[in-house]
Amino acid sequence: MAASSLRADRTWLVALAASLWGLSAIWRDPLAKQYPSVAIVFWEHLVLVLLVSPWLVDAVRAVARASRRTQVSVLVIGAGSSALATTLFTSAFRLGDPITPQVLQKLQPLIALLLAAAILGERLRASFAWFAVPAIAGAWLLSFKDPFAVSVSSLYAAGLALGAAALWAAGTVLGRAASAELTFRQLTTLRFGVGLVALAVISLVTGTSLRVEAASAGNIVVLALVPGLLALLLYYRGLRNTPASRATLAELAFPITAAVVGVTVLGRTLAPSQWVGFAIVLTAVVGLALHERRSERPSVAVADRADEAIGTRG
Repeated sequence: MAASSLRADRTWLVALAASLWGLSAIWRDPLAKQYPSVAIVFWEHLVLVLLVSPWLVDAVRAVARASRRTQVSVLVIGAGSSALATTLFTSAFRLGDPITPQVLQKLQPLIALLLAAAILGERLRASFAWFAVPAIAGAWLLSFKDPFAVSVSSLYAAGLALGAAALWAAGTVLGRAASAELTFRQLTTLRFGVGLVALAVISLVTGTSLRVEAASAGNIVVLALVPGLLALLLYYRGLRNTPASRATLAELAFPITAAVVGVTVLGRTLAPSQWVGFAIVLTAVVGLALHERRSERPSVAVADRADEAIGTRG
């Protein structure tokens, strides 16, 4: 890989976007105590669609001209990764124990790696394990105060959580694939638009009320602007020049920010093992970004641009 290609890597930009997702608890936490998750995500998406409405016509025209593969990818990203995954994840908390969804969510990077290999043809070198294994282990330590006493008590809840993890992983890989034909602005716009329609359907099918009080509008708008629009614009901009295998580990910057927010803003505490996990994840994510940018033999062997990566596939 040439030096110019290495400089084009945007792993750090994906990590930055994931860090912004970690800020969402500041505004989502009080909303979640008042309203159903479908209602919160629906109004968040409505604000987002209004914000990107000047780009909507162009985005729809672009996806109409795109290949069937990209069109299906957009539907899965919007309806699945943006709308349904969040609903499944929240339902898993309500139907089962609160630990199960977090345990199975840690499978997301592994699922994404398999999908990246199958769909994008990304080839992982042995050096990738030096970043992947510590990152996933660190995320586990960071998530639980007692990482060796985790129970899975509900098969149904486990299935819902695993479905959410698979959809989020698919979103990373299919977003990389779709960016071959769509700009990051078009992809972001379509994700919000399709997600809004899917959430409206979910509300109708489940009979979930979408009513929220006017006093909550401020939190919803900020939630849509920062961890919503800004984060996803950065994410898709970075994903175009970042193989999905790297991106899925860079996304582990999310629990790092979430932990900082929990301690400094929400008044929560971390066990010593969680601080160890925090340090491990941070080191692994930063180390991967630096390695892929500077090394002449990167851990993920694939063309830097999505159109080159999938141009001869499917």
